[in-house]
Amino acid sequence: MGNLTFFFDQLLSYSYLQQALTAAILVGILCGVIGCFIILRGMALMGDAISHAVLPGVVIAYMIGASFFIGAVITGVITALAIGYVSQNSRVKEDSAIGILFTAAFALGIVLITGMRGTGVDLWHILFGNVLAVSRTDLWVTLGIGLFVLLIIILFYRPLLLSTFDPVMAQATGIPVQMIHYLLMLLLSLVTVAALQTVGIVLVVAMLITPGATAYLLTNRLPVMLCLAAMFGVISAIAGIYFSVIYDVASGASIVLVASTLFALAFFFSPKQGVLTRYWRGKRAKEMSATS
Repeated sequence: MGNLTFFFDQLLSYSYLQQALTAAILVGILCGVIGCFIILRGMALMGDAISHAVLPGVVIAYMIGASFFIGAVITGVITALAIGYVSQNSRVKEDSAIGILFTAAFALGIVLITGMRGTGVDLWHILFGNVLAVSRTDLWVTLGIGLFVLLIIILFYRPLLLSTFDPVMAQATGIPVQMIHYLLMLLLSLVTVAALQTVGIVLVVAMLITPGATAYLLTNRLPVMLCLAAMFGVISAIAGIYFSVIYDVASGASIVLVASTLFALAFFFSPKQGVLTRYWRGKRAKEMSATS
């Protein structure tokens, strides 16, 4: 109880902590919602690719004095297009193309960062995130990205739904499946940019996948899955910031660990999909059949 009181005292006393918590909640919602589509489409590797591929764009943007937001989005979209081009125009399959291009882009970003060591600019926080350093400007950018992404998902919900579950049927009904795919890649790039300051490039894929995967174990309906994933993202953000403040540990890692704990609980105790739940149900069924 004392820790909780201390946390609320800190939250009420320091504006930077209020901004950090707000940004983390926004990122939790965004990652949870977009992550559902990534999981259902079997595109977890693509999420990993884009989250890492934005690094050189961020560094180059800093080097030329531009917004890292613009640089990250450009490199994210270019990487998504390049992966599609390589897989469609060679014998190399998509998973191999993802592995080649995202590691190349990530390595380029690392080289550029190490090349800037003498300039007094430190970009290593981009890798691991530092939500406690979120400025008011960063918060407004994150809010703007969040509203845009959620608006696009609402407007294109039906095409996203159909192309996710039955792309052949969607194509037959006139839905531009390829365009929807690249629209999702754009949204994924935007969400990655929003999450850079909060959890960093290294951990953003965990927030993109884990809340959605947790929700996937609990429901078979997409609207419910979207709401649950957003809720798990919010819980992870709040609890992660709490542990970060109380125990003075890395905020991004704390958020991801909370999300992973929620997934573990769903994995073992989900009413329908839980491993232990199915074991107990099977054991009980055997006992009932034996007694009858």
